[in-house]
Amino acid sequence: MAIPHAAPGEVIDLRPLGTSLTTERTKTLFKTQAIEVVRLVMAAGKEIAEHRAPGEITVHCLEGEIALTVLGTTRVLQAGQMLYLNAGEPHSVRSISDSSILLTIVLSR
Repeated sequence: MAIPHAAPGEVIDLRPLGTSLTTERTKTLFKTQAIEVVRLVMAAGKEIAEHRAPGEITVHCLEGEIALTVLGTTRVLQAGQMLYLNAGEPHSVRSISDSSILLTIVLSR
């Protein structure tokens, strides 16, 4: 069964999940040959070990607080803050509090 993604022109709701944050799951909002957009939902204390993305990425903290370790430094992102990384840059993520994150990956140019 195919995973449903947003169709071109469809409105995607990125408002804070609020009280449903603890019951929501991570989901890919849409994916094309050039870009993938994912809403990551992370419980407090969850970690994603160091890894590399195949293309440039943006990490936008929608709600909560996360610690992103990259370029030898740990940066804390709070709701409304974002950063970008070059393709292949090693990084890891730890959720300080229950959080949702908008992850955008550029897959090709």
